[in-house]
Order: sequence, then C-alpha cells, then structure tokens
Amino acid sequence: MAAWIGTTPSLVNLEMFDAYNNNFTAPLPPGILSLKKIKYMDLGGNYFYGEIPGSYGNLVGLEYLSLAGNDLSGKIPGELGNLTNLKQIELGYFNVFEGGIPSEFGKLVNLIHMDLSNCRLDGSIPRELGNLKSLDTLYLHTNLLSGPIPKQLGNLTNLVNLDLSNNAIVGEVPFELVNLKHLKLLNLFMNRLHGSIPDFVAELPELEILQLWMNNFTGVIPQLGQNYLNGSVPNGFIYLPQLNLVELQDNYLSGTLSENGNSTTNSNKPAKLGQMNLSNNLLSGSLPFSLSNFTSLQILLLGGNKFSGQIPPSIGQLHQVLKLDFRGNSLSGEIPPEIGDCYHLTYLDLSKNNLSGAIPPEISNIRILNYLNLSRNHFNDTIPKSLGSMKSLTTADFSFNDLSGKVPESGQFAFFNATSFAGNPQLCGSLLNNPCNVSAATKSPEKTGSGEFKLIFALGMLKVEFTVAEVVECMKDGNVIGRGGAGIVYHGKMANGTEIAVKKLLGFVHRDVKSNNILLNSSFEAHVADFGLAKFLGDGGASQCMSAIAGSYGYIAPEYAYTLRVDEKSDVYSFGVVLLELVTGRRPVGDFGDGVDIVQWTKKATGCQKEEIIRIIDPRLTTVPQEEAMHLFFIAMLCIQENSVERPTMREVVQMLSELHRHSPDLQSSSSSSSSFLFQPMTMTKNSEKEKNQLPKALK
Repeated sequence: MAAWIGTTPSLVNLEMFDAYNNNFTAPLPPGILSLKKIKYMDLGGNYFYGEIPGSYGNLVGLEYLSLAGNDLSGKIPGELGNLTNLKQIELGYFNVFEGGIPSEFGKLVNLIHMDLSNCRLDGSIPRELGNLKSLDTLYLHTNLLSGPIPKQLGNLTNLVNLDLSNNAIVGEVPFELVNLKHLKLLNLFMNRLHGSIPDFVAELPELEILQLWMNNFTGVIPQLGQNYLNGSVPNGFIYLPQLNLVELQDNYLSGTLSENGNSTTNSNKPAKLGQMNLSNNLLSGSLPFSLSNFTSLQILLLGGNKFSGQIPPSIGQLHQVLKLDFRGNSLSGEIPPEIGDCYHLTYLDLSKNNLSGAIPPEISNIRILNYLNLSRNHFNDTIPKSLGSMKSLTTADFSFNDLSGKVPESGQFAFFNATSFAGNPQLCGSLLNNPCNVSAATKSPEKTGSGEFKLIFALGMLKVEFTVAEVVECMKDGNVIGRGGAGIVYHGKMANGTEIAVKKLLGFVHRDVKSNNILLNSSFEAHVADFGLAKFLGDGGASQCMSAIAGSYGYIAPEYAYTLRVDEKSDVYSFGVVLLELVTGRRPVGDFGDGVDIVQWTKKATGCQKEEIIRIIDPRLTTVPQEEAMHLFFIAMLCIQENSVERPTMREVVQMLSELHRHSPDLQSSSSSSSSFLFQPMTMTKNSEKEKNQLPKALK
C-alpha cells in the first residue's frame, strides 16, 4: 500500500477498487483521493487502523463505500455526508468508533443500503435519517445507541429491512412506522422499549421476521395473522402468565409447541389466555399435554398444520373452551373420552386427520355442541346412539370413515342428509335410503303408490288439529312423499291415527331485524314483526341477489352492502347487533362518532379482555349475573363476525340462548322482567295482514 502514499497519475481514470478481505495493515491510504472518477471502493475485511480521513468526503463520485471489518477508531467524519451519490455504505463490524452517527448522513439522499452495525456507536439515532427516502436497508444493531426511535423513520417508505436490535433504545415504538408497508424484517429486540406493542405491526402486509424480545413491553399482543412470519414459536411464549390473545394464523411458523416447563406454581400458569389461533402454519410434533394449563381458554384453533401423535386426554380439562379446531393435521389414535368434559364446547372439528377407533359416546355429554366434524379419518364401529339425543347438534359430518351399522334417526339426526354419512358403505338406515332390514311389503311399488294417492286425495277435504311437536316428528327424510320448487311434502301420522301431509316451505330472510321490529307482549315475550321486506330463499337456503339494499342503517350485514346478496346469516348479523344493544344499552349508530357503529366500537373497546367487556355492559343490568351478560355478549360477537360463513345459524343461536337459560337457576329465579326478557325465546307475530302474507304457511 506504500504506492498509495503519494499520487498515482496512471490510475486517475480508475472507477472500481476492491481490496476486500486481505491482510493490509496500515492507516487508510490518503492517496485514494487522487482517484477522481472512483465509484466503487471496498477496503473491508482488512486491518486498517486509525481514523477515517475527513478528506474522503471529497470523493463525490463514490456510489459504494465499505470500510467494515477493520480496526478503525475515532469519530465517523461528518464530511462523508457530502457523498451525495452514495448508494451503499458499510462502516461497521470490528471497528470501534467514538461518538454517534453524524447528522450529516441525512444528506445522502440517494442511499439505498446503510450498515453501521457492531461498531460501538453511541448517542441517539439522528432524525435526519428520515430524509433518506430511497433507503431499503438500515442496520444499526449491536451498538450503544440510546434515546427514542425517531418518528421521522416513518418517512422511509421504501424500507424493507430495519434492525435496531441490541442497543439501549428507550421509549415507545412510534406509530409513524405504520407507513413502512414494504417492511419484511423488523428487529427491535434487546432494547429498553416500553409501552404496548403497536397494533400496526399486524397490518404490515409483507412482514416476514418480527423480533421484539427482551424489552419492557406491556399490554396485549396484537393480531399477527395473515403475514409471512416464519421460524418457530419461542419456548414458553404461549405460556406467558399475562397473555390473553395469540393470533399467528396464516403464516409460515414451523417447529413444535413446547411443554410448559414453569407450571409448578399458580403464578406461572397461563391463566388469562382466552384465544389461541395458530392455524394454517407449518407447526409439527405432538400437542403438548400442558395445553390443559389454559384454564380460561375459550377458542383453540390449530387446524392446517402438521401436528401428529394423539390428542392428549388432558384436553378434557379445558372446561371453558367453546371452539376446538384440529382439522387438517396428522393426528392419530382415538379421540380421548375426556373430550366429553369440555361442557361448554359448541364447535368441534377433527376432520382430515388419521384418527381411528370408535367415536366416544362421551361426546353426547357436551349439551350445547352445535358443530361436529369427524370426516375423513379412520373411525370404525357404529355411530353412538347417544349422539341422537343431542338436541343442540345442528351440523354433523361423519363422511369418509369406516363406520358401520345403523345411523341414529332420533333428535337432530332426523334433519341431516346423506352427505353427512357419505363414504361409509357399511352404514345403513332410512336417512341413507339404505334400510338395514328391508321387508317385502315396503318394496311393493303398487302398495306404496296406492297409499300415497289415497293420502293426497283424503287431505283435499280434511281438517284436523295438531301440535307443533307432532308436525316436527313427521318431518324426517324417511317420510318424504314429494319434493318441488315450493318445498317438501312429508307423510305424517297424528296421535289419534289420522294421516296427514305436511308441507315444509322454503326458508326466508327477514332483511330488517332490529330492536324496533321486536315487540313485547304483556309477559315480556319477544315477537319478531314487520315482514314487509322479507324474501323467500332458494332451495337449500342459498343466498339471493337483491336489486337494492333494504334494511336499517347499523343492522345491515357487511356482505349485503358489498354484494347485494343475502341469506340466513344476514339476519343473524342483525340479531347480533340487537344483542349488543341489550348488553351495552347503546344504540347501533349515533353514539360513537361519524362512520362508527356499535359493532366497530365494541370490537375496538373490548378486544379479548374480560375486564374491558365488563366496562361496556349496561350498568342498568345489575340484576343480571355478570357471567350471563358475558355469555350473551359472546353470542353477539359470534353473530357479528365479518365473514358470514363463521357466523352461527339462527338455530344455533337459539340453542345457545336456551341452554344458557336452562342452566342458569339464578337467572330463572330473578324477578326482574328485564333479566327474564334477555333469554326468552323469540317467536313471530302476525300483527297485520301484510305481514301474514309474508309468513310461511306453517306459521299462518
């Protein structure tokens, strides 16, 4: 390098000089200043020592400068801020500088890549770095930087990689970073940041790596689903004692879920976790036995992963769980009978696994289970008869297993169709048009035809009285004698032996369910009224396309406003708004500012924290047990889910309300008319001839 001490006229046109990763040991050569056309200079990975000459700021043609990986010391000269054509600068790694980042670096407006990592820089991050609008990478990690993160970094809208980890940075994460929409890497770990983790980190559409550990963050973890996060779930993360919400679904997380190694004392148990969604990732291994530690867990979604092994019997200790989704994994073995101890379970999906053995009859102990999906496994033996006694079950799928024997025909099974049992050739029963014992008499087409003819002819002049229970008992697939565009006709037989035909019309959608259309009689029984906007649904309850929006502002389901299509779930959304009115004592619109309705306000005001829900409950409901009001609030939140597919059916809603009423003796004993009204089943009233004409014939 001695030649660089003087001038070198023969190299005045040199544009690139790369001396990376050699053994040069000397101060930085001043002779480089003679290279007036130099654009690329890499002196990194050597043993250069001393200070960076301020005169290097005269190499105004430089586009790339790397002095990283040397033994340089002193201050970084502010004169380097004159290199306005610079696109990449690397000064860190093994250099030991004094002082901080020069504010003059804010003039490097063409800079794309800045790496000043691991070189003992101190002081604060200059706000002038917010001027570097072209910057896509900013590495300042492993230094002694202090002070807050300047909000001006939010101006770096092209930033892809931001690493400020392993410093002494304080304060809160500035909200202005929400503008970094292209960010893929955000490392803030090992600092002294405090406050809550900002919600906007869940809204960064391209985020792949997020590391925030070893700070002083408090509050709730924001929803981080539907990103590109990868790596494994940190050991102990889901068992943090103050954690109440985990939403990391639809990412690329891998690895296993660890057991809780710190569960020896109550203080270390995750008593507050209410919801965990890790679905649609790449997680594998066995389900940890310590899932039973989540004593407050209500929703556990692990579907769409690669979990294997057996479902731990400890799952039965989740006495508060409402929804379990383990679909689409590689779970094997039998369903533990302890699943029947999950008394509050309303939704259970174990489909698309490798489960085998018999279906445990203990499932029937779950008295409010609405949804059961056991399809595409290897279950054998029969479907337990006890499942036929489950009045709450509105959706069930046993398809594509190795089941055999007779399908139960009692209870809700009478309303299931053959698709719920497809792919089980050894199943039989009237629901499948595959009777287990077929007599010669039932095979006679002449007798069947004659019987149907006489029945229809007789009904032409017949007038009978009957109860609702008698009619419902007739409406089984085995009693169908006709189908058409207007509905299904069933053969029925009354208690006195009289034979009748019962016609079940197509379903309809009200389109204007709201508190003003729910009337109370003298006994505080609720009746839905005003069917002026009601429309019949197609066969199977398919959604219908409308020519214009009808309904009341604040009650209209989002899909109706966007697509003009309505189905039963549109009314369910409106009913959910009514429930929120009851619980909060607020109107659907007008109390929350322009453009904000009760649904948006409720979601923002409560999150998943029980204490926040308690704060919004109408103080006038003092006679209603708090847990009952909380449960009613949860039903409302199910009804107002943005995705209509995720909402329960109205039958499921009624079942949840009825079961709540049935198992709440304190509530039933209350003399308060308001509390009894909360849980009264709703019926329809024919309060005008116009409304009567909109009703199905069965209700007229």
